[in-house]
Amino acid sequence: MAVVLSLALLSIALILGHSSALLWAELSWADFLLLLQLGSLLVVLLVAIAGIYSLVSQFAFWEGWLKGLPRPAEFFAQANHELEQSSAYPAEDVSPSYRRYLVYLDGIHQVERDHPPRITEFLDTLQAGLPDDICLVRGLETYTVMPGALIDDAGSAWFWQRVFALQEHHPSLLVQLLCAVLVQGNNVIKVGISSDRRYGPILNYELALKISLRLGELGYDLGHELVLLGYSGGGEMALGVADYLRRICHAPVRIMTCCGVFSGNQVLEGVERIHMLVGTKDPVAALGPLAYPGRSPLLPLSNWNKAKRQGFVEQIRISGMGHNGSIGPFAPTYRLKVIQAILAILEGSIAEPVQRDWS
Repeated sequence: MAVVLSLALLSIALILGHSSALLWAELSWADFLLLLQLGSLLVVLLVAIAGIYSLVSQFAFWEGWLKGLPRPAEFFAQANHELEQSSAYPAEDVSPSYRRYLVYLDGIHQVERDHPPRITEFLDTLQAGLPDDICLVRGLETYTVMPGALIDDAGSAWFWQRVFALQEHHPSLLVQLLCAVLVQGNNVIKVGISSDRRYGPILNYELALKISLRLGELGYDLGHELVLLGYSGGGEMALGVADYLRRICHAPVRIMTCCGVFSGNQVLEGVERIHMLVGTKDPVAALGPLAYPGRSPLLPLSNWNKAKRQGFVEQIRISGMGHNGSIGPFAPTYRLKVIQAILAILEGSIAEPVQRDWS
């Protein structure tokens, strides 16, 4: 409801324009309520159009109308040929310098390849602490179909260019904020589609192809372990692509979620292990089990509860950490604690599926 109200206010701001300060001052309460109703109606239409457009883009991709992503066999042609000679993973003596690839999937705030300053600093610090044989894959567009930014989308670039222009140059901080909320609304729709059993497989397959394409550009050879690190809604995307990447790359896949919001509806049988980094003061991640019934203990036959019973879901609690802002995982207070937990997982010092506290 808060998102709808925010988007409605944004619609009002766009209708009145930034040069209408006097008009704002002359508005009566009844006029404002009428504009709010009209704005809410416009938002409902925009959300419906955005949802329909997302589904149409999935269909266009599935039918082969979008040519930006090659077929999986073209990603690792040489590696595929080598794999046909052996049913096992590549031998140690023919492995490249990187033995493992850590793929970062951003949250719903993402609007372009470049990450916000706090996340960039977090990833720089994480990369500095990684062993030499682990490659950090960053800058992936998590919420677009093609390997480009949201503003480059062929069907909606005109709209997002306008929104981004308002976000960057509009004199009103409220309009700038609400434009950012609009972008996040689009990304929330993508997270919702990813969790849907009907349309989610197509979107998740698309994202898996994008990740595979980036891995191919980095010289990835089949069989080397993949670790998917998803923040917030990126946790849902990580779970969604895991099984597809395992099949495309013929590699073991491990998942780490940081303040993750996810459904657990996906195919999880082939995942090596799932590590959940959660803050004790994170109300957003805590909504996950409430928003997605499959994570409720009342449904023991769900994919998520089966994975928990099999013992490869682990929760690592970080005391006092929230979802974002000054107490979020990218803030200076908790950045090093989160990185220490990630490095401990990668080094194998957290092996047992038990709950631990990182104070």
